[in-house]
Amino acid sequence: MGIYERLGVRPLINAKGTFTMLSGSLMPPEVVAAMAEAARRYVNVAELEQRVGERLAELTGAGLGLVTAGAAAAITQCTAACMIGKDAAARRRLPDVAGLAKTEVITQKQHRNVYDQAVTMVGAKLIEVDGRAELEAAIRPGTAMLFYVQAFDPQSRVSLAEMIALGRARGVPVFVDAAAELPPADNLTKFIRMGADLVTFSGGKGLKGPQASGLLLGRKDLVEAAALNGCPNHGIGRPMKAGKEEIVGLLTAVELYVQRDHAADWARWEAQIAHVADVLSDVPHVKTGQVPKECINHIPRLYVQFDSERIRKTQQDVMRELQEGSPRIEVLETEKGVTISPNTLESGEEQVVARRLREILKS
Repeated sequence: MGIYERLGVRPLINAKGTFTMLSGSLMPPEVVAAMAEAARRYVNVAELEQRVGERLAELTGAGLGLVTAGAAAAITQCTAACMIGKDAAARRRLPDVAGLAKTEVITQKQHRNVYDQAVTMVGAKLIEVDGRAELEAAIRPGTAMLFYVQAFDPQSRVSLAEMIALGRARGVPVFVDAAAELPPADNLTKFIRMGADLVTFSGGKGLKGPQASGLLLGRKDLVEAAALNGCPNHGIGRPMKAGKEEIVGLLTAVELYVQRDHAADWARWEAQIAHVADVLSDVPHVKTGQVPKECINHIPRLYVQFDSERIRKTQQDVMRELQEGSPRIEVLETEKGVTISPNTLESGEEQVVARRLREILKS
């Protein structure tokens, strides 16, 4: 029995995607080995962060990099950095913002989401705007940061390029939350090249690094200030600890990512969903198709639609049977139907998913 079985936890085949609830992605052996090596010796964590940050800058073209305890931790530490810079006295006071000059963060109405709390927990006031005119009017001396969530780019009324230009003209840093925006691989450097002051990616999604890690890139002064607001320093982000293992593990993951054959990844994913579609092609009352590429997490996905009245099963019934069967399988529920995400499938697992779907939909 493995560790999970001994604990009474059922491992699963993840055909849903790099969701935190399903433990993100699986780390390559090189990342696991690097973390194991890092675990065997002591090191000064601040020195390690500095050198890793410099190496991340070399790999991405950013002013400096920082490994955080996830992308949400980067949001919190960056909000604090944009509010107080390197002010040690103010750092000890947060989330008490009384008397601080910059306490407001502006975001678009279309970008509001559950991760807003990573901003407001610092003590910042989140200002919601709808359109260019409201954005321009909202920027004032008390504005600490402009906050852009790349996942909601299609719904934006103000583009990222416009926000960056406006932020630069008004002297306000622009932070981009791009947690789940790898692939495409070009995004790793795109936002910095566009002129964003700060950008974060999840370490445990497309990068295939440690699940409890995030990658922060950006202006050297702001990244340094963000680091001061996190562990091992004492600030609002002190509870958000990235240990030496996560720091080394994520650096290794980024080094692998920039060398990866991304075209080969894409071809493998397309072959996996093509296999599922082929296995289901002759099942009555079932239709399959590829989800448009412009969705969040830019990978090829397969939707599986079926006539619930004829099959006498709802989408929730099918998902429950997948979850309760052996092996346990998790898929994504969308308005298009049961959806297969291949980027979290190991080689050969698409065959298991296809076989189980066929059994369930034909039974």
